[in-house]
Amino acid sequence: MISQPLAARVRPMSLSEFVGQEHLVGEGKPLKIAVENKELPASIIFWGPPGCGKTTLARLIAKATNAEFIEMSAVNAGKADVEKALNRARLMHTKTILFLDEIHRFNKAQQDFLLPYVENGTITLIGATTENPSFEVISALLSRSRVFVLEQLSQGHIVRIIEHALKDERGYKGSKAIISDENKEVIAQLSNGDARAALNIVEMAVSLAQGKEITRELILNAVQKSLRYDKNGEEHYNIISALHKSMRDSDVQAAVYWTMRMIEGGEDPEYIIRRMIRFASEDIGNADPQALQLAIAAMESVRFLGYPECNTALVQTAVYLASAPKSNAVYAAVNAAKQAIARTGNLPVPMHIRNAPTGLMKDLGYGKGYKYAHDYVNAEVDQEHMPSELKDEKFYFPTDRGFEKGLKEKERK
Repeated sequence: MISQPLAARVRPMSLSEFVGQEHLVGEGKPLKIAVENKELPASIIFWGPPGCGKTTLARLIAKATNAEFIEMSAVNAGKADVEKALNRARLMHTKTILFLDEIHRFNKAQQDFLLPYVENGTITLIGATTENPSFEVISALLSRSRVFVLEQLSQGHIVRIIEHALKDERGYKGSKAIISDENKEVIAQLSNGDARAALNIVEMAVSLAQGKEITRELILNAVQKSLRYDKNGEEHYNIISALHKSMRDSDVQAAVYWTMRMIEGGEDPEYIIRRMIRFASEDIGNADPQALQLAIAAMESVRFLGYPECNTALVQTAVYLASAPKSNAVYAAVNAAKQAIARTGNLPVPMHIRNAPTGLMKDLGYGKGYKYAHDYVNAEVDQEHMPSELKDEKFYFPTDRGFEKGLKEKERK
């Protein structure tokens, strides 16, 4: 009798079978090179959405580097579990990888406890998280880690994974499971880039089909059964979207309501404030620079007070952000500059604004002709700071709203 779910049975056995994340494990890419050379960092953080391959990749790395693999989840693991794993690692005569899924669930003290064992090489830590490690992993551990960002799988990736499951002996090879190419695409679309969700749908659909071809109707029925557990997750994203759009549209009452819906629903307060911090720079920006400062202050309140006392700080921030003047000029500037960099590559820094700390560099022309701003009226100087290929190109266009209005008037001079 098969007890393991399909997603567990058909996990890739080697990096060559792994689907997706080509920017990390493709030929000549950083992670693949590190694995091939068996030169892993002391600590690795995999940051990416659910079902993109974080756990599978960690297991494959352990196998490829001949390392002992200890796996635990930060959701239910405590200090005693970690101590047990570390004691086991000390007794090993081979490299030991401690894989900590959902590392963002470990608090500061728990993460601090791991530090010395990462530093002295007792373990190689691989943490996996769906949350931004800049906010969730302590700085001491993050500074010793190599962060690899995993991307959501494309529909093409998901189709390949489905086809592998249908052909693999551990999956449905030799069975009567038949899914048309069109319906594989349907499953891929419904799974939203989550390989585990896609394979759950396939498994449920095969069970419902009872040897017959799997139809679109069967797939939709399977989705209702296999993804029922994700109902709260969907609502989570729906409500944060509602909050974001209410604040963007300056609807104070709705912003208060959706913030409280998240609080009453038991949402992690740090998740709420992270989204508000992002909003403060993305949708308000320099129209009201105070918005970002207030959001950062609220973050400290959330961490210091916790629930339920931090609820007023969250609502206060939501009200302020909804009331503030809006500008996405900074967000647009980020995208415009990113596109310019992608288009032009690594352009050299103009010689006159390069630093020249040595005689050789001065002889080569570094810093030659540089105009020191404080030698000029109002500390304003007219000289080119961009690479010549991007001369006169603009990325940031301030609006006429709030504080940005003054920035726009200054630019006109």
